[in-house]
Amino acid sequence: MSDTIFHLSSEGSLTELKEANYISEDLLQQLLAQHPNLLAGSQIDKARPRRWLLIDREFGVPDQEDANSRWSLDHLFIDQDGIPTLVEVKRSTDTRIRREVIGQILDYAANAVTYWLIDSIKHRFEEQCTASGKDTQTEIYTLLQTEANTEDFWELVKTNLKAGKIRMLIVADTIPKELQRIIEFLNEQMKPAEILGVEIKQFISHDSQKTLVPRVIGKTATADSVKGKATNQPNQWNEETFFESLTEQCGQEQAQVARKILSWITPYCKYIWYGKGRTASMFPVPNLSGNQYSPVFALWANGYVELQFQRMTHPFDNEQKRLELLHLFSEIDNLDFPKGKIFGRPSFPIKILLQRENLQKFFEACGWFLTKSGVIKSK
Repeated sequence: MSDTIFHLSSEGSLTELKEANYISEDLLQQLLAQHPNLLAGSQIDKARPRRWLLIDREFGVPDQEDANSRWSLDHLFIDQDGIPTLVEVKRSTDTRIRREVIGQILDYAANAVTYWLIDSIKHRFEEQCTASGKDTQTEIYTLLQTEANTEDFWELVKTNLKAGKIRMLIVADTIPKELQRIIEFLNEQMKPAEILGVEIKQFISHDSQKTLVPRVIGKTATADSVKGKATNQPNQWNEETFFESLTEQCGQEQAQVARKILSWITPYCKYIWYGKGRTASMFPVPNLSGNQYSPVFALWANGYVELQFQRMTHPFDNEQKRLELLHLFSEIDNLDFPKGKIFGRPSFPIKILLQRENLQKFFEACGWFLTKSGVIKSK
């Protein structure tokens, strides 16, 4: 019997949506390529939700060195920790979803860790980005939510691949009970590899409204214990824990100033990135034109504002522009930055901004940066 869900609109009307099969396997594959968040990264890792970088669809898997591909994997994704994620898609109407799909994805995984080359993975990613009009570096920065050395990222992928630290996902509209138990059993035995099911049910109304509901299968307490999921994880700060740490270290007044700064700059940001280190950090990333990544400052929970000259891109790759910006920040009381700081990351205590005049000068300097970068349109 098909399930039913209901959508209650803001006007109070109720719409009934009934579970429906996908018209084709390719449709579900297209949805995953266009909307990777359907892989339910927050269910796979609640503490540090997984984000996805699509390498490509129909990714070849050879069965010997220097050979052509024997199989074709539906999708290859990589998450923010550089873990290759192999995705195989099946519809519930496909009889192979009972047990055969397990042997299929294990074949792919066993040969992938042996014969895949990192240069080939990079090349396919670059081709996929070119075909879809995306910038490879920006895609990686977005995945990591920070500017990073892309070669370090690919080296991490290579290390994980060779160590067998991979993830296998079997995606379907319905995961049969027989397959669910096999997935749970295998996942409890595997380390460092992981195998999970992702059930993505589709619900459609009479007027063709659609709702997709993903559910991850195979995450058991035993499996997490085997893989050491709860131990040795780096801190992943967020807004709540950042301000808790800042308040604890520097007091309520400085935390309030930091909240004012966050509130002021958020409307101009693509996202707010929070660090993973021992000291909580926050990097507002402006919504710059094109594919630029250029934060103007970072806030640290030990009570410092860190200006990000070292990371600034066009038009602040121009030395004169950086000097003008440095001069604006130097107008804040008690700040006297030397010229050489335009190539680094000079910092100053947040407590300086407790004075209203200084906070206003800080906003004016940041506003000038955002205007010259095209985020704020000049009048």
